[in-house]
Amino acid sequence: MLSEHGAKIAPSTFYEVRSRRPSRRQVRDAELVALIEAERERQKFIRRFGARKMWLHLRGQGHDVARCTIERIYRQQGWVGALRQRHFKPHPSDGSPRPVDLVDREFWAARPNQLWVADFTYVPTWSGMVYVAFVFDVFSRRIVGWRAATRMTTDLVLDTLEHAIWTRQQAGVTDLTGLVHHTDAGSQYVSFAFTERLVEAGVDPSVGSVGDAYDNALAESQIGLYKAELIRPEGPWRGVEHVELETLNWVDFFNNERPHQALADLTPMAAEELHYAAKNDLMPTG
Repeated sequence: MLSEHGAKIAPSTFYEVRSRRPSRRQVRDAELVALIEAERERQKFIRRFGARKMWLHLRGQGHDVARCTIERIYRQQGWVGALRQRHFKPHPSDGSPRPVDLVDREFWAARPNQLWVADFTYVPTWSGMVYVAFVFDVFSRRIVGWRAATRMTTDLVLDTLEHAIWTRQQAGVTDLTGLVHHTDAGSQYVSFAFTERLVEAGVDPSVGSVGDAYDNALAESQIGLYKAELIRPEGPWRGVEHVELETLNWVDFFNNERPHQALADLTPMAAEELHYAAKNDLMPTG
């Protein structure tokens, strides 16, 4: 039949193809596809990994696999990582006095609890809008505090700050002197109650300029991951309880399992543990 349609092929070639066993590469690819599918099924947030993060994840699990192999398999399977979109900006304050900008877009820290950045976003649900606030430690990108609420008020960001302070207290950090807490110029963050609580905790408040798209860029970038990896792909959302539960799961995944490119592909928790281990090694003994 092939010959009748102009396909010049020898009988020996035809029978060889029919009886040919899968190559080593095909066998290995099939094993990797099964492995990746199992990981994606085990943890839904891993489904948001692109080829690079999946390669890092598999290497961390002890699998010896090349990055180019994972990239090729991703192309063949039509898999893609999470894609970001633009992030909601809260309304700026009314021009009342506010703390100065102590960061000036220098989102860098040499140690934990040197610089925190905070921001919040919104999640449309069937029962109304839900607002989710976060506090990130710039050194490790760790989420040290978060809170979900149905109202965009000062209480939302205050509760998030209290969570962050409590998180560090649980780790034995009771003195936050020298810590800078940076936000945009949203009215919740420049309120008297919020600034007073920062000062009470020994934290230096810092607020970016009004209308500056980069005044709190790191926090917005982190929240962009939250929207891309959880909120958009996992909706629709029923209400604040639904958002809270899934955010809790995502925060645990983000802090403990998700490699971060800015941290040399460490997780936030691993970056902090490595910092303190190195610090302890350098401390004099005796």
